Amino acid sequence: MQSVAPSSEPLNPSGVRRTLLIIGGAEDRIGRSVVLKRFIKLAGGRRSHIVVIPTASSYAGEVSEAYRDVFTRLRGGDVSVVHPETRRDSNDPTMVEALDTATGVFITGGSQVKLAQNIVGTPVGAAVIRAYERGAVVAGTSAGASIMSRFMISLGEEGLTPKQRASQISAGLGLVEDVIIDQHFDQRGRYGRLMSMVAASPNLLGMGIDENTAAEIRDGKVMSVIGAGSIFVINARNAITDAADARRGAPLLVSGAVVHSLPTGSTFDLDHVELTAFVERHPDIEGAVVPAKVRAARSATSSAAH
Repeated sequence: MQSVAPSSEPLNPSGVRRTLLIIGGAEDRIGRSVVLKRFIKLAGGRRSHIVVIPTASSYAGEVSEAYRDVFTRLRGGDVSVVHPETRRDSNDPTMVEALDTATGVFITGGSQVKLAQNIVGTPVGAAVIRAYERGAVVAGTSAGASIMSRFMISLGEEGLTPKQRASQISAGLGLVEDVIIDQHFDQRGRYGRLMSMVAASPNLLGMGIDENTAAEIRDGKVMSVIGAGSIFVINARNAITDAADARRGAPLLVSGAVVHSLPTGSTFDLDHVELTAFVERHPDIEGAVVPAKVRAARSATSSAAH
């Protein structure tokens, strides 16, 4: 292991380890499922009580069953579903009770706007926050990743060039402070919209997470990277920008922002915005993230060639 800067585990006065698993979307579900296996382990393995929240999805029933199947395959414990289809539904005490006994909460992908409308600021949203505060792991993928921060990108243009007013902000759950999260980052070319967000709000760090990649954040401070891709962290706190003056749609000036590209094996201090440790794990990527069926097909092709 290459130690980069002094690192110490954050102390939580309550003695509870609070953990988020923020996934960039399209996580492997049929191969070795590295990211989802980590969620199951953090939730308690066979003794876990997992609550799936599929509210962001337009196909909530199918999505719920898909995750129930994969969590069962990965030897998780009991899996239940909390699906408030409207904001009024989020007052349901049965849903709140399910979340209050969960050891793991998993928020699926779909529409960030639906999550903001139906969950944020409701009893169900408060129960998710309580679950995190008492030590249950809270995970989210795609839209479920964006909702973790206090301010989230709910709509926005894609592309590499940051542009003025190219995105829309909505309220999130606020489980991670002073960070704005984007997902499908490399795959959908979202560098520009994330950079435009931190240019206008330089107190926020920008965090862009690739598909099949996750940020495991402990007590809001220490982030570990797992999965196939990378996590970009953008720090524009000392950057020069014309965000206050640029016209709508114009390319933004952003000079002096610091970008950290963090592959699996990276440990990062979100408080001090610095890398603290790195373990080279690239040789393990192929076996960790390529689905079993694909590896089997490659093996068969290789054998036939010989």
